[in-house]
Amino acid sequence: MIKELSICILPEEENNQGRILSLIMKELSKSGIRADKKDITTVFVKKSIDARHSKIKLYLRYQVYIGEKPEDQLNSLPEWKKADGSKSVIIIGSGPAGLFGALTLLEHGIKPVIIERGNSTSERKRDIASISTKNIVDEDSNYCFGEGGAGTFSDGKLYTRSNKRGNIPLILKIFAHFGADNKIITDAHPHIGTDKLPSIINNMRDFIIQMGGEFYFNTKAVEIITDNSPSKKFTGIKTLNVNSGEEKIFKGHACLLATGHSAADIYEMMAKADPSSLEAKTFAAGVRVEHPRELIDAIQFHGRKPDNLGAAEYSLVCQQEDRGVYSFCMCPGGFVVPSASGKNQIVVNGMSAAKRNSRWSNAAIVVEIRPEDIPEEFKKEAENKGCPALAGLLWRSWLEELTYKNAEGQKAPAQLMTDFMEGTLSSQLPPSSYAPGLVSSRLDQWLPVHIAKRLKAAFPVFNKKMKGYLCDSALLIASETRTSTPVRILRDKESCQSVSIENLYPAGEGSGYAGGIVSSAMDGVKCCSQIATKLCK
Repeated sequence: MIKELSICILPEEENNQGRILSLIMKELSKSGIRADKKDITTVFVKKSIDARHSKIKLYLRYQVYIGEKPEDQLNSLPEWKKADGSKSVIIIGSGPAGLFGALTLLEHGIKPVIIERGNSTSERKRDIASISTKNIVDEDSNYCFGEGGAGTFSDGKLYTRSNKRGNIPLILKIFAHFGADNKIITDAHPHIGTDKLPSIINNMRDFIIQMGGEFYFNTKAVEIITDNSPSKKFTGIKTLNVNSGEEKIFKGHACLLATGHSAADIYEMMAKADPSSLEAKTFAAGVRVEHPRELIDAIQFHGRKPDNLGAAEYSLVCQQEDRGVYSFCMCPGGFVVPSASGKNQIVVNGMSAAKRNSRWSNAAIVVEIRPEDIPEEFKKEAENKGCPALAGLLWRSWLEELTYKNAEGQKAPAQLMTDFMEGTLSSQLPPSSYAPGLVSSRLDQWLPVHIAKRLKAAFPVFNKKMKGYLCDSALLIASETRTSTPVRILRDKESCQSVSIENLYPAGEGSGYAGGIVSSAMDGVKCCSQIATKLCK
């Protein structure tokens, strides 16, 4: 018999196995199950923290095996097969959708050919360092582009609410198989850490190559090649080596388009192929808010933080003038990082190392932006380009360039939250985790009005939920614009194929079907399962 149950303990009891077993036996008894301690085996499933009240509690969920042995947590991995090359699929992008899509193809012995515009992780580290040390942004290899995708060097959060989109436990088990700590399988908010994730990505890449796959770095997709049939069927992709300028055509039986939320040129490439293949969607933009970690810990743990709980997290949301204002990508004990993918942009993001032990905690606080919120000038510009769906993308680029105009190189514009509320320039900015540096700026004056006024209305609401959140040590850093894409690449709900190009499968965040590492991975699995079904008929 297998029984799943939860127990509640105090943080200091987490390592008291006698206490935990006693509570498990008590819960079994409540369920009418009589068993001897020697006949049961417990498997830890999930841990969550309840810090809503003055007394902090831990909820631990277990699977209890009575009279039988549990399965090994990592035994239920897929059976990957070496590709023989008779069938191949082009994967554009080596983020989670691309990598997990490649692994899914290998379950069927199909050869994945992964094309990535950025560098491998080792070279990419140098490109990222140059943003902070030299104010140089490599437009093809940065925090957004390169091996592993945007998540590799910006946190490695694995928490998702997309419970119905795929097999979350399997995604976590595969990450653990390639080197992540097994605790990601049981933590309520699993997190790998930007210091650990690159080596895990490298292990995945090495395995895919070992199984017959191929990787091409510094290789940018520039044109989709189709046959001349009325239905437009994918046959290959034209690429450009961003270092040598060499052009090359890759042929394949299908293509997984998994390019991430920052590849604006991919939307233009799709618009050129067929403008009707794109639609505008809701997205968000705002600022990154940074507090001293000790302050957030004190607020969330009511001034009594147990040593074994780590840095505190928070999640905030409210409605202001019929639009959501909410926290996103909260990074406890983390850093604010420069995430521009163009030379005249300022884009900020957040990340944490595995230990989450920096002096700061930060989160994006963003405002919902619907297609109807985009100013007319950008709608007209998109229409002139022949694709109205690009209006939000054009506006996003404008905001990132506007932020750059209010910055100094990659030094980001910033303002104390209290000064933002009062409409004054911050005479002095506190120390920050943002490595390139900050420049004092009146964000309240130049941020788009529909963002600034909603942020001003939201911060007092958030302060009621987290007393002390609105304070003179809270720092606003602009601009946060890459929480999701303003454009969706349309696909058929059943087959996952592009509505305009047969055998082309848009996937992940960049195509508008995911939001984070795990949901993107699941979407890559979903699309490549459809590809495999079609190719293996």
